[in-house]
Amino acid sequence: MKNYSLLIVIITLLFALTSCNQLEEEETERPNIILIMSDDMGYSDIGCYGSEIETPVLDGLAENGVRFSQFYNTARCCPTRASLLTGLYPAQTGLGFMTGDEELPGYRGEIGNHCVTIAEVLKPAGYRTYMTGKWHVARNLKDIDSLKYNWPMQRGFDKFYGTIIGAGSLWDPWTLTRGNEFITPLNDPEYQPEEKWYYTDAISDNALMYIDEHQQESADQPFFMYVSYTAAHWPLHAPEDEIALHKGKYDEGYAAVREKRYQKLIELGLIDENWSMSEQVANWDTMQNKTWHARNMEAYAAMISRMDKGIGKIVEKLRAAGKLENTLILFLQDNGGCAETLNWVSTDDENEELSDLRVYEPMRADELQTQMFPKQNREGFSVAIMSEKVMAGSDKTYHAYGPNWANVSNTPFRMYKHWVHEGGVSTPLIAHWPEKIKDKNAIRRQPGHLIDIMKTIVDISGAEYPDQYNENEIHPLTGKSLLGVFTDDKEIDRDAIYFEHEGNRGLRQGKWKLVSKAYQQAGKFRKTDEIPVDQWALFNMEEDRTELNDLADEHPEMVKEMAEKWQQWATQTNTIPKPK
Repeated sequence: MKNYSLLIVIITLLFALTSCNQLEEEETERPNIILIMSDDMGYSDIGCYGSEIETPVLDGLAENGVRFSQFYNTARCCPTRASLLTGLYPAQTGLGFMTGDEELPGYRGEIGNHCVTIAEVLKPAGYRTYMTGKWHVARNLKDIDSLKYNWPMQRGFDKFYGTIIGAGSLWDPWTLTRGNEFITPLNDPEYQPEEKWYYTDAISDNALMYIDEHQQESADQPFFMYVSYTAAHWPLHAPEDEIALHKGKYDEGYAAVREKRYQKLIELGLIDENWSMSEQVANWDTMQNKTWHARNMEAYAAMISRMDKGIGKIVEKLRAAGKLENTLILFLQDNGGCAETLNWVSTDDENEELSDLRVYEPMRADELQTQMFPKQNREGFSVAIMSEKVMAGSDKTYHAYGPNWANVSNTPFRMYKHWVHEGGVSTPLIAHWPEKIKDKNAIRRQPGHLIDIMKTIVDISGAEYPDQYNENEIHPLTGKSLLGVFTDDKEIDRDAIYFEHEGNRGLRQGKWKLVSKAYQQAGKFRKTDEIPVDQWALFNMEEDRTELNDLADEHPEMVKEMAEKWQQWATQTNTIPKPK
């Protein structure tokens, strides 16, 4: 009897040990996930998507992973971030436009409580969650203390370092934050680099810190990290030694660079040689002050190459920690190249360079930067906004590269950020996951969208997407998992992908794309219930992805059917607000 009892005890212990080992194996099998997003970059701005800008790290991730040729964002920073973080279309989250409250369900200026972030979904599944960089899904900074409920730490992230609102100096960012507290580059006790502080470097370096801390504090758990760069959004700020690496590359002008990118995209297999390139928007030969314009693009390129180096540090940190094989790294962009121009400045003395004017008191180390467009740098020198008297790059300047170079960034497509033509909504997507993605250097041609990222992460992590969260009903996911696309090039069972921003509207259904004709950024139709039928254009994406041949007159029934489908979607998702 005693032997029998002893046998039962032994069997029970063996079963318990086996179960524990299985749980540990399951724990270690779950991948780490790093989601990297850049800001205001065009489809062809990285090397593995056609660029002359050297991005060896991103190129290497693509070479050892997969690239998507037809992945879509929402055409603008805030809606893209809302969609990316929640797996919903922007107006479903409450952030259908920007961070101002329009008192309409889809346009409250922030992600609401009827959606959850990736971090909020992963934390209950045992993931640690970290973020560095640009947040930009909370309302404008009025009554700041009451609005922290929508900051990263209150939306599922264990640690956060970055900026709450969007654009700003890369030398002294507006709303720089650690955790829940505003800081400055000079008074942060946790990060003081040996070289001059630069935001792109700070985003990368703090990501490295979080990986180290994770290894020390939570090595037995998987982690999710969101790395949200502000490169290459204006202002054109970059270290001088980085800009020097691109000196002279753009002296030949717009058309020459576009043509080289176009041919490289064809050679890479990302576009069809039968797609004509979109119209050139400016003639370099007639431009005044070519040196200044070329410098703007050199600074822009430097912002991208510096970001690539930072991503390289993250990759090497993972490799050194033995984490690279089972980490899914995703890279994408929030919208197409940006045609925005900033206000030009003038002075009473036309020969005086604004950047040489020290007209302000130096800022204290603990004095917060409170302006998106700062009038001065920390040393007290005046900041020149889009002045042709000073060259882009330093903290004494605040430049954008404008529509002409944005046209180059978006090669070969039409339009820019703001619009839902391909130039506004097309993004690279690189997926790197050595343990699961075996089809190296492959191109995936299935149309995908930001809404698919959440569904994919839920799928691979074993997390459960909730019906309720904090006693709030949560919208069902709208995206599709990309796991089968990553591993086996499977088709995506999807009816359509939808777009809307500022009245610019679109619908991608199979090979067809319906898009509203190009309007200015004023949002002409946003608060109306119907868009006139003759304001829709129809394109065959297999034959004409550059959207140069409008087939709407040849297929009026298709236009009508797709327009009605868009209307139904818009109504269901709060994309069309009810009139006040």
